[in-house]
Amino acid sequence: MIKNYFKIAWRNMRSHKATTIINVGGLAVGMAAAVLIFIWVQNEFNFDKEQPDHANIFRIKSYLAVDKKTTWVWEHTPYVLGEHAKKDVPEIVALARMAPNIWRPIYFNVNGEFFPEKTTAYVDGDWFKVFDYKFVSGNANAFNANPYSIILTESKAKKYFNTTNAVGKMIKVDTLNYQVQGVIKDIPASSSFTFDILMPVAAKQANKREKDNDLKWGNFNYLTFVKLNPGANLKAVSKKIKAIIRKNRDKDDLQIGLTNLAALHFENDLQSSSLTHGNQRVTYIFVALGILLLLIACINYVNLTTARASLRAKEVSVKKIVGAGRSQLFAQFIAESGLISLFSLILTVFVIWVSLPAFNDFTGRNFVLSLGSFYVWSILFGTLLVAVVLNSIYPAMLLSSFKPMNIFRGSSVLFVKDSSLRKGLVVVQFTFSIFLIIGVITIYRQLNFINSQDPGYKRDQVLTFSMPIKVYYKYKDKERDALAASIKQSLLTRPAINAVSLLGARSIQDNQNQSSGGADWDGREKDFDPALAYFNIDPDYARIVKVNLVQGRWFRKDDPSDQHNSILNETAAKELGLHKPYIGQRFISQDDTGKVIGIVKDFNFRSMHDKIGPAIFKNRSDYASTFLVGVSPGRQNDIAAQLKIVWDQYFPAEPLEYTFLDQEFDKLYHDDAKTSGLMTVFAIVAIIISSLGLFGLAAFTAEQRGKEIGIRKVLGASVSGIVTLLSRDFILLVLVALVIAAPLGGWLMGKWLENFAYRISIQWWMYLGAGVIAVIIAFVTISFQAVKAAMINPVKSLRSE
Repeated sequence: MIKNYFKIAWRNMRSHKATTIINVGGLAVGMAAAVLIFIWVQNEFNFDKEQPDHANIFRIKSYLAVDKKTTWVWEHTPYVLGEHAKKDVPEIVALARMAPNIWRPIYFNVNGEFFPEKTTAYVDGDWFKVFDYKFVSGNANAFNANPYSIILTESKAKKYFNTTNAVGKMIKVDTLNYQVQGVIKDIPASSSFTFDILMPVAAKQANKREKDNDLKWGNFNYLTFVKLNPGANLKAVSKKIKAIIRKNRDKDDLQIGLTNLAALHFENDLQSSSLTHGNQRVTYIFVALGILLLLIACINYVNLTTARASLRAKEVSVKKIVGAGRSQLFAQFIAESGLISLFSLILTVFVIWVSLPAFNDFTGRNFVLSLGSFYVWSILFGTLLVAVVLNSIYPAMLLSSFKPMNIFRGSSVLFVKDSSLRKGLVVVQFTFSIFLIIGVITIYRQLNFINSQDPGYKRDQVLTFSMPIKVYYKYKDKERDALAASIKQSLLTRPAINAVSLLGARSIQDNQNQSSGGADWDGREKDFDPALAYFNIDPDYARIVKVNLVQGRWFRKDDPSDQHNSILNETAAKELGLHKPYIGQRFISQDDTGKVIGIVKDFNFRSMHDKIGPAIFKNRSDYASTFLVGVSPGRQNDIAAQLKIVWDQYFPAEPLEYTFLDQEFDKLYHDDAKTSGLMTVFAIVAIIISSLGLFGLAAFTAEQRGKEIGIRKVLGASVSGIVTLLSRDFILLVLVALVIAAPLGGWLMGKWLENFAYRISIQWWMYLGAGVIAVIIAFVTISFQAVKAAMINPVKSLRSE
C-alpha cells in the first residue's frame, strides 16, 4: 500500500512538471536558508561546550570602579592574582592564564619568508590541564619543558611547512628560534578562542621589562581561567579571591566575578575583548528568521497544492466511491508531501554546499557540510520533518474531505473559509517580506549615515604603521625616542609624504587608552575620578587629522611649557566641570602639572555605537611607537614604495605592515555591514518565496474564475480590465501586510538602532518604500497569471463547464 502511495505521488509529480519544479525549488531555497540559519544558531548556543569540563571552568572577571558612577568591566586580571589563587583557594583544581596578542601582528620567519600573525597567544604551563586540545602530533609536556616552544594548528602547520608533521621544525620570532613541539586540530567554529598559535608565557617573561610588569598588581594583562572541583561553591571561591585582592592591592577599587566558560560568548558588559563574542538578541532574531523562512516556504506548497485541488477532485471522489477511506487518502497526500520534501532536501544539500563559502564569509565562521556529521543531519532531517508536517496537514485534510456527489454535480471544490485561509497565509508571507525590506532599508541608511557623517577628523590620505615590537623593547627610552625622531625626519624627505606625527597609541580609534585618576583641576570634587581618553601626540598631529580648535591654541614645537600643558575636547571641558574661561586653568594629568591651552571640537575617536567621551591631548611623543603619516595629494600609488625605502633603512630584516585610517574606520562597523548583507540576502529569499506563493494563489483564482472571465470577455472586457479585476484583491492583501509589518518593523528596527549613540530616525517614507517594492513585486507576479487567463479563448473557458 505504501509503495502504491509513492508510485501515485511520483506520477502526479511527472504529470505536473511546472508545479513540481516550483514546489521543489521553493521548498529547497526556503529549507536551505533555514538550515544555514539553524546551523549558525546551534553553533552560537553551543560555544565552548566542546570542552569536556566546560561546566567547571570559569574565567575571573574584573570590575574596576573608576568613579562613583563608572565601573569598567575587564576580561583581564593581574598575572600575580593567579599565583596567589593557586595557593589560597583549595577549590581550584587547575589555573591557567593567557596573554592574547591581537592588536599587533607577530612576524614569524619560516625559511626566510615572513608571516604576520595576530591570532597568537602566550599561555602558561597549566593551560592544557584546564583546556582539552586534540594533538595530531607532539604533546604539551614538551611544550612546557622549553620556553621557546610553539604549538600550531593543522592549518598553520600546512601553511608554513606544507605538512602537519611539523614537530621539531624551527620558526624564528624576532631574533629567537622557536621549536614546534605540537600540532593540534584546527580550532572549532564554536570556540571563543581563535588563537591558532600558542607560545609559553615563559618566553614573554624572558624580557625583564615584561616580567617586572607582570609582577605588578596594577597591570591587567592576562585572562585567568580556573577549573573548580565539581559542586564547588562559587560564592565561597569568589570571596577567597576577593580576600587575596584586598590583601595585595593598595586601593579598594577592584571586585571580581566568575563567568562560566559556556557563558563567555554572550557577554555584553566588557570594555573590550580578545575572544569571539556573539549577540544573544541577534541570535534570537535569527531563530525567528529561520522559522519564518521555513514557514513561508511551506505556505508556498500549501497554496500551490490547493490551487490544483480542482484538478484532483474527481480522482479523489472516484477513490472514495470504490471504497477508499479518508485515512487512506490522507496517507496518500502525506506521501506526496513527503516525496516533494525529500526531493527538496536533496536540492537543499546542493544549495547549501554551493552557498556555504559565501555564508562563512558573511558570518566569519568556518562551517563545513560534513555528510558524516550527526549534527548536520539532525538539523537537515529536523527541518525536513517540520516541512513535511507543515506541508501535509492542511492540504491532506482539504483534499480528503471532498464529498463525491457534490463533485459530480459540479459544486465548487473549495469553501470560502479555505480561500480566506489561503489569503491569510499570503498576508503572513508578505508581512514577513515587508518587515525584512524595512530592516534592509533601515540598516543601509544607518550605515550610509555613518559613512557620510564627518567624524570630526580627516581619515582619507592618512596611514599608520608601528615599529617592530622587538625594536621597541630593545632600546632604552631616550635611545628609542631618538630613533623615532630620526625615522620621522627620514619620512619627511619623501615626496609622497607631507606630514608625520608620533602617537602613543596604535591609531585614532584605539579604545584601550582610557584611565581614571591621576587628573586634577581647580574645583574638582574629592572623589570625582572620571574615565578619560588620553592622546599622547606631537604638535604635527593636528596638521594631519585636521581636528578643529574652538578655543585657545594648539601645541607649539618651540614652547617647552607645552610639554606639560593639555588640550581638552568639548565633552571633557563640560563633564569635568571646569570653570569658564577654560583657557589658562591649572590642569594636572599623567603626573604632569600644566594648564589648559586649547579646546578642540568633539570628534568620534571611537565607533558611533558609543557617545563621545572626555579626551585629553598631551604633547608627549616619548614612548611613542606609532607613526601617523599624511599622504601627499595624488601620490597614493607610490606611497607604499616610498614608505618601504625608509623602512628598509632602519628595519631591513623586518616586514612592513601599514593601514589607512579609513580602513580602520570601516572595521568599526564590520559586524553591522555583515548583518546588513545577511538581511538583504534573506529578504530577497523571502520575497522570491512569497512571490511563488502569490503565483500559486493567482493561478488558483484564475482557474476558479475561468467561467466568469470568459463571460466578461464575451461582453467586451479588455485584457487590462481583467488584469485589474484579478489583481485588485491581491494588492489589497499586500497592503494589509504593510499595515501589519510597518509598526512591527519600526519597533524592532528602533531597538536595533539603540545600539548606536548617533543614529537615524525611522521616517514614514521608509514604510512607503517597502510597501511600494512589495506592491510592484506582487503586481508583476499576479500579472503573469492574470494576462494568461485574460488571453484564453472564452469559448474554451465556457465549454469547460
